[in-house]
Amino acid sequence: MAAYTLATLEADIRSYTEVDSNVFTGAILGRFIENVENRILYDLPMDSDRKMATGNFAVDDNTINNPAGALFIRAVEVFDSTSAVTGNSVFLQKKDVTYLREYVAKLTGPAGGLTGQDVTGQPKYYAMFGGATGLTDSTSGGLLLAPTPDTTYAFRIYYNSLPTSLVTNTSGTYLSRYFANGLLYGCLTEAFGYLKGPMDMLTLYENKYKQEVQKFAGAQLGRRRRDDYTDGTIRIPVKSPSP
Repeated sequence: MAAYTLATLEADIRSYTEVDSNVFTGAILGRFIENVENRILYDLPMDSDRKMATGNFAVDDNTINNPAGALFIRAVEVFDSTSAVTGNSVFLQKKDVTYLREYVAKLTGPAGGLTGQDVTGQPKYYAMFGGATGLTDSTSGGLLLAPTPDTTYAFRIYYNSLPTSLVTNTSGTYLSRYFANGLLYGCLTEAFGYLKGPMDMLTLYENKYKQEVQKFAGAQLGRRRRDDYTDGTIRIPVKSPSP
């Protein structure tokens, strides 16, 4: 299927459901599309959403903000210098906040808060706190470090981000270009649910959506995560005809 723009996807939803723009307004279809994009996001983490943020720790500050738009953190790399170019790196071990509290013995922040650790050095562990996943850096959620940085070490954060919606990027997105079928079928499921039937059509497109997710997952979580040199070529056994 050809790639979708916002206009062509809206047109197909109205055409498949035989409902015009008086009922399916742009605002309603926009909500359908955003709902399906979020569903796909949680059904199938994609390589297109992988991002990397760089920076430097602040001295005597044991927290850093989540990168803008971060959905979840994949890894944290820390360098033994203030430059990611010249320094040697090590990946931090992810632990729970309680593990870090035990590791540093005590916290000197108010009421055992997240600030003011009394152990300093190059960070070895990190833990998540708060729930910030907004589109800008946020102090309401981030990473807790242990030990507390004793200098401005360079770091890299590898994470999956919240992708831009087709409602915003109307000319096309990764999903609308490479997962057009799945996006359409998901939207039709939303549409027939909104119309409260026919139930056979809702079931049809729900099943079609799930089939497309399985095929797309085969590429995203299978083929894109392997190569012929390190993993070998995938071979499908073919039975020889009986003599």
